[in-house]
Amino acid sequence: MLLNVSIMVSELPEILELDINPLIVDEYGVMAVDARIKAQLSNQLTPYSHMAIHPYPHELIQRYQLTNGVNITIRPIRPEDAVLEKDFHGRLSDRTKYFRFMQALQELTPEMIVRFTQIDYDREMAFVAVTEDENLPSELGVGRYLMNPDGNSVEFALVVADDSHCLGIGTRIMKALMQSAKSKGMSFFEGEVLVVNKPMLSLVKKLGFSIENIADDNEVVRVVKDLRQ
Repeated sequence: MLLNVSIMVSELPEILELDINPLIVDEYGVMAVDARIKAQLSNQLTPYSHMAIHPYPHELIQRYQLTNGVNITIRPIRPEDAVLEKDFHGRLSDRTKYFRFMQALQELTPEMIVRFTQIDYDREMAFVAVTEDENLPSELGVGRYLMNPDGNSVEFALVVADDSHCLGIGTRIMKALMQSAKSKGMSFFEGEVLVVNKPMLSLVKKLGFSIENIADDNEVVRVVKDLRQ
């Protein structure tokens, strides 16, 4: 009962006051005999906007079946995913690591792991694609975005395990990220991609991104998706 009340007042910032009296608890369960709610109505309020710390967004968890029949879950990352993230990065090829970080990075530092897994769900988001299939590693891909200082756009990054390409994982993660950014009122979804990263460029083209050259840089292009369309 306490958990349900907590979820309700977290997701409904319109609630100003809540009084449940009496609340009867016995061996048969819980009964609210009478309740009173004082609310304010506003089109400007969004879930969790009244909270100093954004709770874990359970409502964003999604489940899919891949083209190979494997069931996966795409969910927001959690602090306890630190070991999962470290193992996932350790399985990536040098080429895939370079595409993701645009530099030679053999392993994630403890500071980076903390930064990647302990996020502010209000200003950023990270989705992991995980599976319980015993024949596959637990984590198959991860994507994230961070709100830019302009408060109108986000910068994204995406990486899928080398042995999990061409299964639709990247597309699913990107769509989840874009929907999350759009729900927060963002207008543009942006990222920088190496010119040699053909798989990523192919993916963003299919998702309707525009590709822009960066002045004085022949190795990287900027990809932009207008979320208002």
